[in-house]
Amino acid sequence: MAKTPAQRIKKHGAKAVIPERHVPPVVNPTTQRTPQKAQSNANLIVIAGVVASVFLFWYLHLLVLNQMTQLSNGLAMPDSMFGGFSTDYVAQLRNVMDDEARGQLNYVHKTAGMLFPLIFGFSWLLLIGVNVARKALRWALWALPILFAVVRLWGNVAIDSALQASTPDAGSVALASILTVAGWVLFLLSLLAGGAAVLLGRRTARRS
Repeated sequence: MAKTPAQRIKKHGAKAVIPERHVPPVVNPTTQRTPQKAQSNANLIVIAGVVASVFLFWYLHLLVLNQMTQLSNGLAMPDSMFGGFSTDYVAQLRNVMDDEARGQLNYVHKTAGMLFPLIFGFSWLLLIGVNVARKALRWALWALPILFAVVRLWGNVAIDSALQASTPDAGSVALASILTVAGWVLFLLSLLAGGAAVLLGRRTARRS
């Protein structure tokens, strides 16, 4: 029967030999986080954001806004007009869209019209941040999706305001038109910035 350290000391005094006990180190596998694993997790988040952005773009522009033309006698919604629109066009659109149709467009702006620029902007911030190491260049590229989200959300409000007025105001329509065109330009520039970021990230990976 094995004796305890206290029994050994009692029997042999100070010369008692007490066997050493090695306590295994406590290892928490969740704390073993390598740079490769962190990079992989970031890439998964970016991919999910890009997929969500593509889906929302399809849902908003190719499905919902296209279906809204059924309520406007075939006239395109202002959001879809790359080259902008005039006061006469808004007046014509308002005449063929009743209050319920304009309310539906307003609801679209508050749901998918708000989610798309926000999710796209956030996803592109991550995409650029993961692939671009230089701080100055990263901020320059970040400015594009940030501006896109702000301009697009502002444009939604401006379009609703122009359509709700009983007599479309030239200034309000011009603002909504400028914001719509700027939104499309910033969207295309953001796509280019994302592509450039991916190329820079691949070059950096090859050099490493």
